[in-house]
Amino acid sequence: MTTDSTATVFSTEQVRRARYAIATVFAVHGAVTGSFATRVPWIQDHAGLSAGQLGIALAFPAIGASLAMPLAGAISHRFGSRTALRGLLMLWTLALVLPALAPNLLTLCAALLVYGASAGMSDVAMNALGVEVENRLNKSIMSGLHGMWSMGALIGSAAGTVAAHVGADARLHHVIAALVLTALGLIACRRVLDLRSEPDAEAPPRFTLPPRSALIIGAVGFCAVFAEGASLDWSAVYLRDVLDSSAGLAAASTTAFALTMAVARIAGDRVVDRFGAVRTVRTGGVLATVGGVLVVAAPNALLAMCGFGLMGLGIAVVVPLAFAAAGRSGSNPSRAIAGVATITYTSGLIAPSAIGSLAEATSLVVSFGLVSVLAFGLVLGAGVLRAGDRKVSSPAAGVPGPAPAEPRL
Repeated sequence: MTTDSTATVFSTEQVRRARYAIATVFAVHGAVTGSFATRVPWIQDHAGLSAGQLGIALAFPAIGASLAMPLAGAISHRFGSRTALRGLLMLWTLALVLPALAPNLLTLCAALLVYGASAGMSDVAMNALGVEVENRLNKSIMSGLHGMWSMGALIGSAAGTVAAHVGADARLHHVIAALVLTALGLIACRRVLDLRSEPDAEAPPRFTLPPRSALIIGAVGFCAVFAEGASLDWSAVYLRDVLDSSAGLAAASTTAFALTMAVARIAGDRVVDRFGAVRTVRTGGVLATVGGVLVVAAPNALLAMCGFGLMGLGIAVVVPLAFAAAGRSGSNPSRAIAGVATITYTSGLIAPSAIGSLAEATSLVVSFGLVSVLAFGLVLGAGVLRAGDRKVSSPAAGVPGPAPAEPRL
């Protein structure tokens, strides 16, 4: 986002309302993802796809996001943060309808291209506004905001679990969900901060390389988001195909994963304040690795669901801390945040495709073995998130502390 945010003054009440509004936006965004994830098996069957073909289709959200995410800053620059977020979020909620309508591989790829593009742009816009609210409150809220995203994903996946259990058509399910979530999103966007660029401000470039700090931090975020994307989109398929579970129980595995993510993120700000970013992420990496191994070795659905739950618990706070670390590293925090957002978000969109391709060549068990290896990467790379520990140097609202040096391994 390229608004001159430091020149815009908001009252304490406006910032407080904006915090609740952006939290609702995060929840709506997550609910779209949860609604889609639980119906992936239905969409696969409806389009008549193999695991490999599904993996190809699930690559298109990554393509759409990669092409569209750089446009989010330019859209916010032109229309202001509130109008931009309102339009991008509505595009995302309505895009939920498209995948379930696709009757074959080609149309599903096209639908997921639009789905990914709208997801990426709205994600960048809402995270940028979340960081702005955090700076004005002068306290950590990003983990809580991502916790609200997970709560939304939990609600969306829970509704999807019920729909799958009763055998509801995903097309009807997603139309209803899209209409409800669009209405909630439009209401929430009325209270977000309305940041606008100065009249003579230069428009941001459509593409810029992220700084070195963002690449290092993004590598750790990549590991966490890969595990998250793989679990959200493939946990239900894993239980159905590998452990021969019912459609309802398979969908419930996605709900279990989303539940642990939500609980851990909501409590994340306090945990990080007490134990520090590095220790928190390393401990989480151990839990996520154990969870991945449990999924691979599980002889039944219950143990596999426990494994997915441990993975959700272990990776929950990594992405919020990656954004926090990026915002306090180097000389250009906005550029670093955008770079980390691109790396981590693209990871989540690439993961389902990579899991499907590897499953086609080997098996889903081997695919989640790779997820376990990447989860262990959190243990090794946690040190780069040291800057995610919030240290405020001034009590004045909206004045962040000084940026630390480049993150260290």
